[in-house]
Amino acid sequence: MQEYKIESLTKDKAVLFKGVYSDFANKAISEYKFELPPLPFEEFVDAVSEGLIKCLVLYENEFPTAFLVYTTAISESIELNMIHCLGSEDLTEKRKALLSEFLERTKDLRKKSVVCYPMMGSQGDFTGDIAHFGFRFIGLAVLRFLMNDEQSNLIYDKAELSHMGYQMRVAPWDNSYKKEAIKVIHQNFKETSDALFDTRFKTMQGTEDIIDKILNNIYGEFLPEATSVLLHLEKPVGFAFTNVTGGKIANIPLVAINKEYRGKGYSEHLLKRSVGVIKTWANNGAHDYTEVNVTTETDNYGALKMYRNVGFKEDYSYTQAYMPVSK
Repeated sequence: MQEYKIESLTKDKAVLFKGVYSDFANKAISEYKFELPPLPFEEFVDAVSEGLIKCLVLYENEFPTAFLVYTTAISESIELNMIHCLGSEDLTEKRKALLSEFLERTKDLRKKSVVCYPMMGSQGDFTGDIAHFGFRFIGLAVLRFLMNDEQSNLIYDKAELSHMGYQMRVAPWDNSYKKEAIKVIHQNFKETSDALFDTRFKTMQGTEDIIDKILNNIYGEFLPEATSVLLHLEKPVGFAFTNVTGGKIANIPLVAINKEYRGKGYSEHLLKRSVGVIKTWANNGAHDYTEVNVTTETDNYGALKMYRNVGFKEDYSYTQAYMPVSK
């Protein structure tokens, strides 16, 4: 087996690393399903230097041919973002070497934190191999509502929604709803697969951190006007949060409704309103939005049906890998 040297990226070796990073950047959208181009090289190196992200570089004969990126700065989880290799030679061995080094360096952190690894695009080829390291897997589907897709717009226009009743209405976000939002999101997600790889959902404090990061633009620009809230007698009982990345791609990261109001079609009211606001902005030129996207489990047939009913279409799926806390 080829022997590799693995080191943390440092500024003094950044110039040598630029080639393998450029190779990754050229493939980020086509092969790894990135929604937006990755950070420019200089900004990536700065982010590593500032400790926002960590980068392990694999060397062969003093030449970098692969790297792994992870961060502990965004959530309670250890987020493994990317493993990229130059070319196609010895892919499995290089990936295993980087992953082994990553697990060694994070062994203390893993005593209290879950590792999560969205295996986007061609990284899915590594699924069988990393199972031997103790990773478990969830299938996730990405659905998109494209602003210029005629069929999606037709489905949206013809969508038949349930009767709301005089006690119910849907309204835009107001900061006074935050406390109830934390409760509703926590109750909806604490026992779902999402909580397996983002353990913040399991506690009220952790859920508050998620909501705060949405509201404070950490995960993209928060769109309060497009965020929809289900009200019963003016009390919030359901939410569809909306944000936007890169100025063009809107996303609905969380949809949740209190248990007693589920099964009545109210989620589709939330979705249709949020998509409608985005559509209006796109159509009147207020914003150059090209799509709205959502993610859900590949076997969550109820959610898939709900999204399809307002015009979303499945685009692709990927494996969400996670490693539970070490015992």
